[in-house]
Parts: sequence; C-alpha cells; structure tokens
Amino acid sequence: MFARLLGKPLLNPINIPLRCFAFATHRCPPSKGELLELRLDLIILSKSISLRSRDVFKRIGYDPFSLPLSSRKEFRTMRTPFFRRMAITTALVALLVAGSIASDSTAQVPSLDQWKVHDEDRPQPPMVDPGPAQDPVSPPADAIVLFDGTDLSRWEKTNGKPAAWKVENGYMEVAKGAGSIQTKQGFGDVQLHVEWAAPNTGDGQNSGNSGVFLMNIYEVQVLNSYGNTTYPDGQAAAVYGQYPPLVNASRPPDQWQSYDILFRRPHFAADGALLRPARVTVLHNGVLVQDNVILTGPTSHKKRPPYEAHLDQLPLMLQNHSEPVRYRNIWVRELLETDD
Repeated sequence: MFARLLGKPLLNPINIPLRCFAFATHRCPPSKGELLELRLDLIILSKSISLRSRDVFKRIGYDPFSLPLSSRKEFRTMRTPFFRRMAITTALVALLVAGSIASDSTAQVPSLDQWKVHDEDRPQPPMVDPGPAQDPVSPPADAIVLFDGTDLSRWEKTNGKPAAWKVENGYMEVAKGAGSIQTKQGFGDVQLHVEWAAPNTGDGQNSGNSGVFLMNIYEVQVLNSYGNTTYPDGQAAAVYGQYPPLVNASRPPDQWQSYDILFRRPHFAADGALLRPARVTVLHNGVLVQDNVILTGPTSHKKRPPYEAHLDQLPLMLQNHSEPVRYRNIWVRELLETDD
C-alpha cells in the first residue's frame, strides 16, 4: 500500500516510517482499513516482535515470511535499538496525523454562533432596486417544467393526496387550509427557477409568508420584504434561520418576483455521518443574494438543528403559511454532481 504511494520499492528500514508519512500526507483521507494497517505496523514496532515469533505475527495479521526479501530485511533491521526508537517515534506522529486526517473526512459545518436564530440585532441587508418586473422566463430545453400555469399534475400534498391550491390566470395560489404542496418527483442537485408574488397582508412574518423548500428540508424564505421589517434571517431570500440575503432586492407587494436557485445537496456516509454539507446560491430578481453559502443543517424556526442523513433525492416543497401567495413558471434542471 505505502510502496504504491511512494511510487518505488521499499529498500531500507527508514522507509517504514516514510510509508507512514506518505500515507499521512496523502491527499485522500485514509480508509478504515488503511488506518488499521498503520496501527498494525505500529504494534509490530512498539512490541519489538522477533521474526521467529511467527504465531504472534499471524495473530495480528502479518506473516513476514510471506513478504518479499527486501521487506523481511526491513523487519530484521528494525530490531536494532536505534531504528526501533526512530521508527516508533515517527510512526506515532504519523499515526496521529493520519488519524486527524481520517476524522477530518467527516465534514465540518460553519458556526453561526455570532448571531442567535432570528436575532433582531443582526444588521438589515441594504435595499437594492432590482428594476421592474419582467415577463415569465422561458425554461431551457432540458428543464423539467413543474408548473406552466395550467394544472397541478406534478404536485401533491405532503401526505400524498392531490394538491388543492387554486389555479387561475396562469398562476397557482396558496389556499388556506389546503396544506403545503410538494413535487411528486424527487430531486438532488438542481437549478430551480420560481416566480412568486406576495401580498401585503400584515407586518413582519405575517406579510405574504411562504417558502421554497429544497429536498423538503432546506428553506429559501418567501415574504413581502418591501418596506416590511422582520428578523434578517427570515426576510425574503433568506436561508431561513441561517443566512440573511446579501441585499434586499424585493419588489413591492403583489408584483411578480423571481428566484433562481443553484442547490447542491448534502452527502452522507453509510453510517449517517455528514461527508459534505449542502450549499446554495440564490438570485432574487436577478440580483445575487446568497453566494454559495454552506448550510449548517435543516432550516427551522427558532433553532438550528444538525444534519440527519436522508435520501439523495427528495421533493421540492412550497409552503402553505395561510397567506395567499401566488406562484407561476416553475421549472428545474437536474445537475450533474461534482466532487467538490
């Protein structure tokens, strides 16, 4: 294994700790099996096992008599006090580094502890006039059209029953008591286009409240944020409870607005550990408001829960917050997954 990393045969005893360092500094995180091999190497060094003790080698999975001659010479030389002390010290350091790399293969998420969830003291994003509302943006040829203004055939309630929002004049409208709706199809990495219009129905969170949920878990907030102040991580185009938008690009209530969302799903190991957190970029009315931000976990009200492993593809959801928000021209492009 280590010889392959070094790219040449191992010819002297110094190469044993070098193997450890080659592995510890290798770009790829070690697998559990490779880390176990490092630990077994260390056992051999620290115990000063004689090559004559073949049964001991068998118990820990090594039989030096089955190794190439050059490797057997390495083990014999390692019995000398100088090389043994040198290799043990080096291997210990290498093992610690390798273990650190292994633990780092579990993804880290950013800390937002500087601000409480829905912190009213968090700075309000500056206003930016995005220009007048535009006609609906035509979907590209490879897009999946989720709503073209005619029916809800691609949507259902979150309990699987038929979607019951009002459809008229080329848009759908949240129907009070009809529940949230989700796509019948699941998605992972996507480019999503959504057009919406929020009424002025009150103040703060009670003014045209809804939300676009990616994978039914991660919300980009929909709200009337034109002259309507609320906590910054809950205004229009916020990653709800986590990131306010860079700027407030809202149009007045009842005018059509757009989100263009680039979403990269989280990745999980077989044991449920987070390997890669979700990321999202959002353009609000053509203005960049979320720039490839790393999500700390699911979005939620008054808390920031940690990630929990879930399927690679889940539905998109539109939230029913009992306010008559309208949606039109919704389409999505499925993206190829990347390694970064």
